[in-house]
Amino acid sequence: MGLNKNFTNTKIGVLGGGQLGRMFIQNALNYNLLVSVLDPDERCPCSNIAHSFFLGDITDYSTVLEFGKSVDLVTIEIENVNCEALFELERLGKSVFPQASVIQLIQDKGLQKQFYVDNNFPTSDFKFIETISNLLDLDDEWFPSFQKTRKAGYDGKGVIQLKSKAQLEGAFETPSILEKKVKVDIEFAIITASNGKEIKAFPAVDMLFHEDANLVEFLTAPSSIGNKILIEAEKLAIQITQKLGIKGLLAIEFFLDSEGNIMVNEMAPRPHNSGHHTIEANKTSQFDQFLRAILGLPLGDTSALMASVMVNLLGEDGFYGEAMYEGMENVLNLEGVNIHLYGKKITKPYRKMGHVTIVDATLDKAIEKGKIVKNTLKVKS
Repeated sequence: MGLNKNFTNTKIGVLGGGQLGRMFIQNALNYNLLVSVLDPDERCPCSNIAHSFFLGDITDYSTVLEFGKSVDLVTIEIENVNCEALFELERLGKSVFPQASVIQLIQDKGLQKQFYVDNNFPTSDFKFIETISNLLDLDDEWFPSFQKTRKAGYDGKGVIQLKSKAQLEGAFETPSILEKKVKVDIEFAIITASNGKEIKAFPAVDMLFHEDANLVEFLTAPSSIGNKILIEAEKLAIQITQKLGIKGLLAIEFFLDSEGNIMVNEMAPRPHNSGHHTIEANKTSQFDQFLRAILGLPLGDTSALMASVMVNLLGEDGFYGEAMYEGMENVLNLEGVNIHLYGKKITKPYRKMGHVTIVDATLDKAIEKGKIVKNTLKVKS
């Protein structure tokens, strides 16, 4: 594939210094790569492990532009970045992966939805919402539904369920989309990678969401979905990846409704919560695959080594302050348990503080241990 023998000299710049960037750096160390990070929080998870850390606003044009000029390749660990600066960096000849055009589209949930419709990718019914009056003008059949802000929403933020037209308390008044509630049987995800020459997909995983926080709390692999539907979903994921023309990683969340129909929910052009288990459970982790993809290196084998469960460690409700991990010794007594803490000193309700991957010969055993971890390991203050 024309491997550049000097790829280890590539200076990589990451916009965002959260846990995804931290795990990316941990993988990049295996290749002796130098990684610089730009983030507005001097205490972010990457701040003490990046080779170079720059304090700055990743949504500010001048800050992103100057940071990008100091490296060879710019990538992201969160979508909420200044795309205008990325377009300019591309114009100046800098490598930006995923490409600025892809990030710009995915930043906006409205553009995402329109992309699915324009390309005949199945998705839930939706409406564009500009003001509360747009909600009041809708027929009752549009409720219950979910309202999502078009930009800056992540990890359950920027999402609210509207149960009826008469109950619009808390509805967003900013540009948003309204998605008709789907009778979901299973929510699952597939992560693909493209290096510009080949595309590979990781096996699908099932996701369970925290009811209050609207973020993934528990995932299982392999997926419980039948093989025929999984083949269809993987084919769809690859088609979306091809249509976007992305170079990098693409995480796609799907619904399987009560009638067996697949629908695309959302996508993210970066490593994703639904792929954390791959560090221990797959031949190639999502972070290694991401690095290979953006550097144009051969993609790795995505097949699973063992059954796995991933549990997100969320800050317990009602606790604010310096994080303390209760039950750590108990869960480490279980075979196949792998702890990943994100280096966040302060905990608050539902904040992602780390994750635990459990691997086992059978999924049932992994799930059993996962439930113990979920009920035992608590993040308090």
